[in-house]
Amino acid sequence: MSFFTNKVPPTYKGEIRLDKYIASLPNGMNRSKLKSGIVCIQVNGKKQKISCQVKANDIIDIQWEENVPDNIEPENIPLDTIYEDENVCVVNKKQGMVTHPAAGNWKGTLVNALLYHWGRESIPELKEGQVSKILSNRRPGIVHRLDKETSGIIITAKNHDTEEFLSAQFRNHSSIVKEYIAICIGRPQHQHGIIQTNIIRDPKERKRFKAVVGTEEGKPAESYYECISCYGEYSLMKVRINTGRTHQIRVHMKYLNCPILGDGIYAHQDKKFPKATLMLNARLLKIKIPGKEELSIFKSPTPERFIEVMKVLKRDYTKVILPKDK
Repeated sequence: MSFFTNKVPPTYKGEIRLDKYIASLPNGMNRSKLKSGIVCIQVNGKKQKISCQVKANDIIDIQWEENVPDNIEPENIPLDTIYEDENVCVVNKKQGMVTHPAAGNWKGTLVNALLYHWGRESIPELKEGQVSKILSNRRPGIVHRLDKETSGIIITAKNHDTEEFLSAQFRNHSSIVKEYIAICIGRPQHQHGIIQTNIIRDPKERKRFKAVVGTEEGKPAESYYECISCYGEYSLMKVRINTGRTHQIRVHMKYLNCPILGDGIYAHQDKKFPKATLMLNARLLKIKIPGKEELSIFKSPTPERFIEVMKVLKRDYTKVILPKDK
């Protein structure tokens, strides 16, 4: 991973596209290289597009991937397929698998596995054109994503029409139900509730996000949570999301003072479960698929890591059900 920082001189006149400005610098990079390997662009600490305008005194921070492959290759990676027809493929994604190729993860992704599973050819990497087209080229059939360490249900499209059909539902949140289970550290104050915040990138650490209120910064995010049961200072939670922001559930559980067990970004290492990995699983997806009159419901089985942690909790603590709010 490479990093580039530059401050536009105070004497600079007017405004210019960021990519053109970077290409004009003695130590800059050409626009093709910048587009194909882009990871993150920030101007004055805020995430921006490559086409944004910069002016005098702006501070530009760019992160990009040096060795972008020429092709996205099919790979013979076993998949836990829940359902498949001529239009969709629903997979129970294992923990640790990245959804689609991106900086630092060009191989071993769900896309690589799907290309092989569907008998597709390799995908040539785009080196020129709009950033949105370069990025979408790397993720055929992907209409939503799960974090690398989040397991569970993910639906993919096997053709362009289906991709548009599913994407519209995720974009408009029309009739879709996305439900997760999580084991959290701490007890919520209420048995259930709705978390409504904006989510912004943490200015102190670009890998983290923050939930904020009372500001127009960031993007709105809404999650509904229900505490199923408590064991000591641990809680088994059910979460449904009405938006799809990056790290949304992880950020909202942190905001609730109930960070998810095993979360290496938003929670401290737990003394009782020091080796725990992220206890978050996409357990249910309710969505309309082509050719079906009714909404389809797909469920994932409870992951083994959840079963093992729950065995310990049930052994060591008495189950508590929080009273419902009146």
